[in-house]
Amino acid sequence: MTENNGKTAVVIVAAGSGSRYGSELPKQFCLLEGEPVVVHAIRRFHQSVPFAQIIVVVAADRKEFWENLSRENNIDYTQTAIGGKTRWESVRNALEMIDDSTETLLIHDGARPLVESEVIYRLLDAIKGGAEGALPVMPMVDSLRKLTEKGSMAVDRSLYQAVQTPQAFSAALLKSAYRLPYSPVMTDDASVMENAGHMKMALVDGSEKTLKITRPIDMEAASFYLRTSD
Repeated sequence: MTENNGKTAVVIVAAGSGSRYGSELPKQFCLLEGEPVVVHAIRRFHQSVPFAQIIVVVAADRKEFWENLSRENNIDYTQTAIGGKTRWESVRNALEMIDDSTETLLIHDGARPLVESEVIYRLLDAIKGGAEGALPVMPMVDSLRKLTEKGSMAVDRSLYQAVQTPQAFSAALLKSAYRLPYSPVMTDDASVMENAGHMKMALVDGSEKTLKITRPIDMEAASFYLRTSD
C-alpha cells in the first residue's frame, strides 16, 4: 500500500451530458445501489488517499444541483470546478485549482464508480518510481479489425491494450502540458502529455470492475459487483 503524503490531488470529471445512457439525468448522477454513481467514485478515492485534494468537475448548469447532492450524501471534503465545452477544457479548469506543491495528479471519469484501491496504489507507485504518467490497462478480449480504404483487415489484438481511468501523472508536467493549445488528438490526459513530449508512460494492471457506465446494462453489471463484493 502506498501512503499518501498530502501531495496528491484527484480530479473527477463529471461534466458530461451522458446522452448515450438514455436518461434525462446524466449517468454520473444516476443512482447505483442507492447512491449516485459519482459518489461511489469519490468515496473510494477518499478511502484510498484520505488526505488528497478532491475536485469534482460539473457542468455550469449542474453546479447548484451537485452542491445539493453532495450535501445530501455527506460529501463535504470535495471542491467543485466548472466544466467546459470539452473534456480537455474541463480538466484544464480543475487544474487551475491545484496548488503548485502538489506532486501527483489522478484524473478519473465520474462515470467509473468502482475504482479499486489496489489500482490507485499501483498508479501512485509507478509515478513514485519515476514514470511521467501511469495508466491502468486491460487486455483486449475481442478480435479487432482496422478500417482501410478497401474495407478492413484483421490486426493482432495482443499489440493493443484497453485504457481505463484513473490516470496518474506528475502534477507539474501535466499542468504544463495543459497550457499548450488544444488538439483533436487529445482524447485523454495521457494523449495531452504525449502531445507535450512526455512519453514515459507506465502501464499497470487495471480491473474489470473499473467499468464505465455508458448503457443501462453497465449499471446492472456495477450493481452486481457491489452486491457480490466482500
